[in-house]
Amino acid sequence: MLHITIPVDNINERCYILGVIFRQFLGLEYSISANESNEGYSIGFNGSLILFKDHFWGNLRKEKSYLNKNAIPKDVKLCKNKYIVEKDIPVLFGDEEMTITDETLVCGIDIFASSFFMLSRWEEYLGMNNDDHGRFPGNQSLLGKNNLLHRPVVNEYVEMLWNMLVDLGYKGKRVYKEFQLSLTHDVDALTYSSYRTVLGDLIKRRNLLLAAKNLGYVWGKDPFDTYEYLMEVSEKLGLKSHFYFMSTDSKQPFDTSYYIKRKKFLSVVNKIKERGHILGFHPGYYTYNNMERWEYEKDMIENALQQKVSEGRQHFLRMDMPKTLSIWDSCGMHIDSSLGYADIEGFRCGTGDEFTVFDFINRKELKLKERPLVIMDGTLKQRRNYSINKSKEVIRNYVSIAKKYHMGLTILFHNSSFFGYWDGFYDVYNELLNV
Repeated sequence: MLHITIPVDNINERCYILGVIFRQFLGLEYSISANESNEGYSIGFNGSLILFKDHFWGNLRKEKSYLNKNAIPKDVKLCKNKYIVEKDIPVLFGDEEMTITDETLVCGIDIFASSFFMLSRWEEYLGMNNDDHGRFPGNQSLLGKNNLLHRPVVNEYVEMLWNMLVDLGYKGKRVYKEFQLSLTHDVDALTYSSYRTVLGDLIKRRNLLLAAKNLGYVWGKDPFDTYEYLMEVSEKLGLKSHFYFMSTDSKQPFDTSYYIKRKKFLSVVNKIKERGHILGFHPGYYTYNNMERWEYEKDMIENALQQKVSEGRQHFLRMDMPKTLSIWDSCGMHIDSSLGYADIEGFRCGTGDEFTVFDFINRKELKLKERPLVIMDGTLKQRRNYSINKSKEVIRNYVSIAKKYHMGLTILFHNSSFFGYWDGFYDVYNELLNV
C-alpha cells in the first residue's frame, strides 16, 4: 500500500485533494501522515519514493491565506517529461524539475495544489469581472485566458502520476472508469407560448411573416414538446435522459413561467417515469445564494413530481462559490451539474468526471458530488455563434477527449432548442448517435 507524508499545514485541503486523486480517480488505497519536517508530498512504496515539491501551500501556511487574487498564477507554463500523455502538460503551480534515480523521483509540478485549484474553484470566490448575471466568465478564468479550457488538466495530472508510480515499480491495480455520456435537459419552458409569441410578432416586432409562421404552432405540434425525441436518442445510446424541472413562482425577470400545476406537466412527467428516465431539479434564478428560497422551490418540485429529487442544475448556471454548493449539500442533494461556463465550452473544473465537492470557506469535504457541465446548446449557438457543422465538430472533439481519458461527459440541450432560431439543432443533437 502507498504511504503519503504531507506537511502539517493546510491539512484539510491536502487530505481532500489526495483523496480525490488517489481514491476517486485511481481507486488506490493509501495511508497518510503529517510531518513538520516534510517540505512536499512524499509517496512511498516498496522502498521507492516519489516527492512532489510543495510550490503552493508551502508559501501560504496560514489557513485560507491562499484566498487572495495574488495567489492566482499570472500565466500557465507548459512543460514536457516522459510521463505525460500529451505533447506537453500545463503547470499551474511549480516548475518543470524532474529528477529520476533508480528508487527516487522528484517532481517540480505541484499537481495537488493545481488539481485543488481546478476542482474547488476557489479562483471564482474572488468574484473578479463577473458578468451581468453575477457569473464568473470562462474567458476570465486562468485556463480560459491561456486557451486551455479544452484540456482536462486534472485527468492529465492523474495519468502522469500513475505513469510515475508504474515506472518506479508500483504493482497495485488502478481503476479505469468507462467513458459515460450524461445527457441533461433543463426545462425552462414546458410549452411554447404560441398566442403570446404571435401577438409579439404583430405588435412588438411588426413582422407579419414571422407571425404567420408562428401561428402554425397554435394548432400544430408544440415545438417545445421534444421530450420523447430526447428520450429516444438516449435510449438508442443505452442511456437515460436527465430532465431538470423548475418550480419557481417568483414572477421576477429571468425566471420562467410557473408550470408545475398544469396538466401538461403531469403528462410529461408520467411519460418520463414510465420510460425510466431521470427527474431532477432546476432551481430558479434567485435561489443560488438564498437557502430559504432554494428549499421552498425544492419542496414545490418534489410535491409536484410526487418523489424526492437528488440531482439538478442552477438556472442560468448562477453560482456563488462555495455558498451555492453548500446549500445543495445542506438540502440533501447528491449531485449538482452547474459547473460549466455559459460563455465557452470546456472543462471548468479541469475534468468531466464526477467528484466530491470541497467547501473551502468552512474547510470541509461535503457529501455532495459535482458532475461538471462541459457543453451547452446556448454556448454553441448564442455565445460562440458556431455553425451547425462547427457545433457537431465540437461535440465530436469532446467525446474523443472523454473517451481517451475514460471520463464522463455532461451535455446540456434544452427541450426548447430545436426550432426557429435553433433550426438545424436536431442535426447537432443527432451527432451524438454517431460518436
